[in-house]
Amino acid sequence: MTSPEAPPKQLSYSSSPLQVTRQEFQTSVVSQVVDTVAKFISAGAATVGVAGSRASIGTVFGSWIIGYASNPSLKQQLFSYAILGFALSEAMGLFCLIVTFLILFAMRDSNK
Repeated sequence: MTSPEAPPKQLSYSSSPLQVTRQEFQTSVVSQVVDTVAKFISAGAATVGVAGSRASIGTVFGSWIIGYASNPSLKQQLFSYAILGFALSEAMGLFCLIVTFLILFAMRDSNK
């Protein structure tokens, strides 16, 4: 004689199958302070790139003036190179500024 097999168990779903439970981690006050301080230090380090961008823009236009003074016939070609250097330097500065704002406002605090 064979024993009858039990029917397979049905999986029960909540009313919303896409519902995700959110778990919070318990962190100490010291850990929260360290996280906040690290966030501000890293944002400050990312801001240094903006100062580097400003220095490189000054170098680009300073070199353009020296090049124009030494050979005025190349004014248009030198100016196009200067504008290209300005655009690339400014783009790097803006990328650094965006990273700074992402660190400050998009990264989640552990104490919230």
